[in-house]
Amino acid sequence: MKFSFKKSAMGVLASMILAGVANAGELLVYSSTDADNLKYYMDNFQKDNPDIKVKVVRESTGTMAAKMMAEKDNPQADVLFEMAATVALNMETQGMFHPYTPKGMDKIDQRYVDKEGTVNWVGNYGWAGCICWNTVEAKKLGLPKPKSWADLTNPVYKGLISMPNPNSSGTGFLDVSSWIQIMGEDAAWKYMDDLHKNVGVYTHSGSKPCKQSGSGEFPIGISWPGRAIKIIKAGAPMEMIIPEEGIGWEMQVVAIMKGTKNLKDSQRLIDWTLGNGMKLFGERQSIIADTAKITPDPKLPNFFKEVNAKLIDNKFAWAAANKGRIVAEWKKRYDGKTEPKK
Repeated sequence: MKFSFKKSAMGVLASMILAGVANAGELLVYSSTDADNLKYYMDNFQKDNPDIKVKVVRESTGTMAAKMMAEKDNPQADVLFEMAATVALNMETQGMFHPYTPKGMDKIDQRYVDKEGTVNWVGNYGWAGCICWNTVEAKKLGLPKPKSWADLTNPVYKGLISMPNPNSSGTGFLDVSSWIQIMGEDAAWKYMDDLHKNVGVYTHSGSKPCKQSGSGEFPIGISWPGRAIKIIKAGAPMEMIIPEEGIGWEMQVVAIMKGTKNLKDSQRLIDWTLGNGMKLFGERQSIIADTAKITPDPKLPNFFKEVNAKLIDNKFAWAAANKGRIVAEWKKRYDGKTEPKK
């Protein structure tokens, strides 16, 4: 197998990879998805396509985005594999992607499709918002079970809610940007003013509020379904609540980089994500673009159906364009309750 998995933090070795010119039958892939998932996906792509040599550079979303913008006029990668849409779409506006309509795009959930003119990217999977609810702690405190985002402003929850900071957490930003889309901007900021009174801490991780709820540190955690399910399956006295108003979500997208010397092989990777790749995404992700390829969990047979039914029609291009402004306003209003960075 000719698969090699590299992190740019390895310094000289990664620099050598980036400096090289890609050869036919060889793909340089940039990604910011979780390292363990990335290796699993790329190993399986390699099994399905043994004639293509794959080199991967992975960084966190912000670091990878900065690297790619720095390389804008001299792109190194052939394919961007799984980056948050609200970040990747800023690259699309800079003309950094090569147009391509992948095979099978008409069969996936059309919310994952680039519909703004030429097809420059396609979504594969993502994550959404939810409320994690500790049933034991709630009973001890005599708390009413919330059914909606609006319910979380009830003064009875003062100091009992944990939420991710949208400046450091993608989950936090999808919550804030979705509230603005659901409620309208003025009403959403008023809502967040009221919610802030009940928040005990803003975390730097989208998973942490759900972990805190599962452990009982905070009865209520604003988090994401994939993490909630793992904690519930581990035996925590917790429920996942999908708010009535709908939930914000973020998707991971793939795109071919403009200027690639390996267009055909790049197209094969993009096509693969909507075929065999989609089955793998269904094993590890909380929402995916083609639920027909999911093998339902017998313990949670309706999970994907329930979550997908509540996904809002997220305006990803709008969220990407307004992220800086929204986060700056959020920090000005609420950053005082953010946990210290370790």
